[in-house]
Amino acid sequence: MTDTTSEISARVATPVWPCLTYRDAPAAIEFLCRAFGFVQRARYGEGDVVQHAELGWPGGGGIMLGSVREDSVHSELPTASGSVYVVVDNPDELYTRAERAGAIIMRGLRDEDYGSRGFTCRDPEGVIWSFGTYAGAPDGE
Repeated sequence: MTDTTSEISARVATPVWPCLTYRDAPAAIEFLCRAFGFVQRARYGEGDVVQHAELGWPGGGGIMLGSVREDSVHSELPTASGSVYVVVDNPDELYTRAERAGAIIMRGLRDEDYGSRGFTCRDPEGVIWSFGTYAGAPDGE
């Protein structure tokens, strides 16, 4: 048996990839790319069934998603549930892009007292997406 752990680890720049399930995964992929700027890197399945897709984020990392399927380990999760936060340098531009693409704005652009600027919206199936400039607390805090 070949150990591919080090090979996989060397290729992954961001070790956390949220995984989502959608009723209409092909439409979700199209929306997420158009509205937010994700880039489709991989898609497996046939027809309207997406067994696995990877959408890369231009700044690194990304998300994984697929269609609702009984044979999936995610079959017990509610479809299109969850909330994802993405760090961005350009929240104003992304807000305009998301709004034009039909994202449901839940909280408009605003400056937070902790120094972030961002907004929150929902995709057509209900996943909540927040985008902001807050990149997390510095190490050691």
